[in-house]
Amino acid sequence: MVVKAVCVINGDAKGTVFFEQEGEGCPVKVTGEVTGLAKGQHGFHVHEFGDNTNGCMSSGPHFNPYQKEHGAPTDENRHLGDLGNIIASGDGPTPVDISDCKITLLGANSIIGRTVVVHADPDDLGKGGHELSKTTGNAGARIGCGVIGIAKI
Repeated sequence: MVVKAVCVINGDAKGTVFFEQEGEGCPVKVTGEVTGLAKGQHGFHVHEFGDNTNGCMSSGPHFNPYQKEHGAPTDENRHLGDLGNIIASGDGPTPVDISDCKITLLGANSIIGRTVVVHADPDDLGKGGHELSKTTGNAGARIGCGVIGIAKI
């Protein structure tokens, strides 16, 4: 069984991101593209709520059901929603190509119904020493977001 989800990102950054998971297996593949990004790294996270009534701000904090500190996608101690950075060339769409074994499209901790947020600045992966490093990665403003929904297969 393959489970698929999709997220249409709106705001200053726009794009479409697809999620795919085979059964309850790992990883979840995250692919797509985002436009409207300045050259460089941009934090890319799953936030707790699928609520965009107040733009990206109503999506709440990073999805973190285990109450861990913010970290890199490869860290054991990280929020489930910590997907690191996407890298914009500044010349055309920014590709998204992530494989992650912490997020899931199934069960109580499914990311379906939550929000993807693209940030203005790089995620320091919890290692920047800034007061926000251990909570947000000091990734700056929320410049694009969208709710993750079940995709037509």
